[in-house]
Amino acid sequence: MALRFSSLFLLFSLSVLGQNLHQHVNPMIGTGGHGHTYPGATVPFGMVQLSPDTRIDGSWDGCSGYHYDDTIIYGFSHTHLNGTGCSDYGDIMLMPTMGEPMLSPKDYSSTFAHANEKASAGFYSVKLDKHNIDVALTASTRVGFHQYTFNSSGNANIILDLNHRDKLLQGEVRIVNAKTIEILRRSEAWAKDQYVFARIEFSQPMQINKIRSNSAAQASATDKVFSGTQLALSFSKKVSKGDKIWVKVALSPTGYEGAKLNMSEIPGWNFNKVKEDAEKLWDQQLAKIQITETNKDKLSIFYTALYHTMVQPNIAQDIDGKYRGRDNKIHKAEGFDYYSVFSLWDTFRGAHPLYTLIEKKRTVDFINTFLKQYEQGGRLPVWELASNETDCMIGYHSVSVMADAMAKGIKGFDYELAFQAAKHSAMLDHLGLDAYKRQGFISMDDEHESVSKTLEYAYDDWCIAQMAKILNKKDDYDYFMKRSQSWKNVFDWTTGFMRPKKNGGWDKPFDPREINNNFTEGNSWQYSFFVPQDIPGMIEAYGGNLAFEKKLDEMFNSESKTTGREQVDVTGLIGQYAHGNEPSHHMAYLYNYIGKPEKTKEKVHYILNEFYKNTPDGLIGNEDCGQMSAWYVLSSMGMYSVTPGMPKWDEAKPLFNNVKINFEDGTSEMLTETSNKSRLGITQTKSNWIKPLSSPSIVPVPIILAKSKSFKDSLAIDFDHPHPDHLGSYSYRIVYNNEKGVPFKQYQGEKLTLKETATVEVRFAEMIDKVPFRSQVISGNFFKKPNNYTIDLKSTYNPQYHAGGPEGLLDGINGTTNWRKGDWQGYQTQDFEAVIDLQKEQKVSDFHSTFLQDQRSWILMPTKVEYYVSSDNTNFTLVATVDNDIDPKTDDNQIKDFGITLPKATNARYVKVKAYNYGKLPEWHLGYPYNGDAFIFIDEITIK
Repeated sequence: MALRFSSLFLLFSLSVLGQNLHQHVNPMIGTGGHGHTYPGATVPFGMVQLSPDTRIDGSWDGCSGYHYDDTIIYGFSHTHLNGTGCSDYGDIMLMPTMGEPMLSPKDYSSTFAHANEKASAGFYSVKLDKHNIDVALTASTRVGFHQYTFNSSGNANIILDLNHRDKLLQGEVRIVNAKTIEILRRSEAWAKDQYVFARIEFSQPMQINKIRSNSAAQASATDKVFSGTQLALSFSKKVSKGDKIWVKVALSPTGYEGAKLNMSEIPGWNFNKVKEDAEKLWDQQLAKIQITETNKDKLSIFYTALYHTMVQPNIAQDIDGKYRGRDNKIHKAEGFDYYSVFSLWDTFRGAHPLYTLIEKKRTVDFINTFLKQYEQGGRLPVWELASNETDCMIGYHSVSVMADAMAKGIKGFDYELAFQAAKHSAMLDHLGLDAYKRQGFISMDDEHESVSKTLEYAYDDWCIAQMAKILNKKDDYDYFMKRSQSWKNVFDWTTGFMRPKKNGGWDKPFDPREINNNFTEGNSWQYSFFVPQDIPGMIEAYGGNLAFEKKLDEMFNSESKTTGREQVDVTGLIGQYAHGNEPSHHMAYLYNYIGKPEKTKEKVHYILNEFYKNTPDGLIGNEDCGQMSAWYVLSSMGMYSVTPGMPKWDEAKPLFNNVKINFEDGTSEMLTETSNKSRLGITQTKSNWIKPLSSPSIVPVPIILAKSKSFKDSLAIDFDHPHPDHLGSYSYRIVYNNEKGVPFKQYQGEKLTLKETATVEVRFAEMIDKVPFRSQVISGNFFKKPNNYTIDLKSTYNPQYHAGGPEGLLDGINGTTNWRKGDWQGYQTQDFEAVIDLQKEQKVSDFHSTFLQDQRSWILMPTKVEYYVSSDNTNFTLVATVDNDIDPKTDDNQIKDFGITLPKATNARYVKVKAYNYGKLPEWHLGYPYNGDAFIFIDEITIK
């Protein structure tokens, strides 16, 4: 028995330590559940991801184009995203059929069964049931290779549909000859203006036998060029049973010549050789980390995780180095390779630190790509896709990637240019940065997701400070280190949570479990531990080691239930820890900082063993371009980067006792359970071994205490400080009518009462080490109501969208198109109805109510608004109806005043406003598959 076990161990050990690692990759992991991965063929960091598409409706679980629950394949396209939460790609779709060609997805699609499906690293195959066609796919870096086996004789068709998945802005097909065509697909989805050029070569001559085109000229099969925003063609050939047709598709971001050049990656038609070459590439890539393990599932989980970190970012240049820049011009990369698909909000945390360990050359390429995008596009990437900045997610986390590389001594890019680009991103005035710079935090009044943005900007600023330190820029270091402490301005020492602020004070009521628009895909629990740049300061703010441990324990042991908005990203809950989304990923390692490594080990191993499985639904949340898997790869080796930008690894007990890392310079290192990994792969430099420079402290900003933002007669104002042990003084000023030059004066505890609209500004001063420091100035705007009207709501607003309660509809304060700031009341599955009491009977002629539309967020204009009047609040008479004239399909956020002036004034004390909800979302809407109901968003009602 012992001999058999030893032989088995040796067998598996040899398979792992040899060069056949691709066999352990299971691309089906993550294709089910909410993983959003794709199963198709690709090579490491390749331009082509050739994969089946089972979803064309833009649904959330179909972001990659494929979901394991589906039974219909629409075609095989050449670009796919790995685990994102937004839908795009699916470019250059081909689909083989038999018989009469059909150009509608409903007609050319086919059922399939997982029993007839295979997926491995660099290869995918499936049987299409409708016409009994076997499809096999493989790829090189820039070329997809199809093999179609027709198991019955007849008329074989290959459908090319350029309207597949997203909106076609410009389509063009050029016929070079009977075996070669060229394609331009310019499309709009998440990336607003994406260019894909392609060259398709068939192994046999094909004839065009059907065309769909909306070009002005009538299309004919003998034409050499086809164009339009509706464009599909069928290419046909007679086949006998068992015949094969091979198709090669080369992609290029630059033009037809680029695609022709890239086609040279696959000469000839030897499908098996190309498949074997792809597998060899994967063997070489996966061998960068070799584990010793006997459990087949653990082998598959580990190497599929490593695989998922290596299918992006994607090479985005032709063989000759030409690429499409962020300025939409063609450039040539000199001395580096240009990449695309940077999901930086996710990947700065784990994936990019992993790349600094095993992909130093590519790390340099990624950063040089960032810098070219800064030079050619005007700023560093946030979430770049196909030379488009999507501005998805928050922060400017490209600076984290650059700072981490600099701190770890990685050379090959211009440090000075990197710093200037980073500083540029931090000094812009968009996305709440203007308020953040002015007052040291972002308020709900300034920008949505205000707490998350404040915290992530503060971390990014710390990264910039580290860059400044390396470059001996002391003034910049001090400035950004000071900004990096801005987390203290949204931390409530009393409750122990990061909290949203509104109009100078805390937003109330507050529930740390509530998912709302003050946080990015999370709640206060999931953001209250995001201070990676100042963990000792965070522990102190919580009250020291014991109190911090208690708070962490409370998070992990709380009820695994959130309140507020349903957030599909928040999955994998352990208490309020959410492993299915990135903000939680560092938290288990925080126990290390209070001398409790056993708790880090316990939590990390639970996550490794419970949230990663060798099944289609084996990921607990979105893969997010390799971040979910990077956490597994690093943590299973017993390491993680809690603070990218700091030249060290945080450690935990590894899942695998023996791990060998093969570095790019030819050296290797064997890791065991007792290995010190804190400096693994980090080049020793003067800058990353010196102690941090001293930097100035900040004084957290005070709080304005007021009952409301608006008032009828008078409003009492007071001040407080978020730190219960604060010792210092307040100075304030009250500004009426935008008066200039009003001086600050010392607050002596006097009673402050507002009787007119005014702005209150206040700051706090205290002594730190016998040196006086002042906080930044905060302000609150308070409005005297234009009348004494009251309102009786007959409908019930969603508690997420309360706008300050009923009186918020009569306060004279108008909401903006950014409804996430909290100024609009939201109603769903009901009409809006309210009665305004004018307090006395009077003549009225003007009726106004303001509504907002953001159809992508399910907020649509009411179909109509009716106004009724009454003298007794019982008998109402309809006096006006205003119909909606805003197209519900428009993508832009719009505000409409459903106002009307009567030709003759009427007497009334009570005015009823009734707005009719759009109802169920229509078939064209993304919410239709979810049986979604439209929201009504209303802000201000005015009666004159």
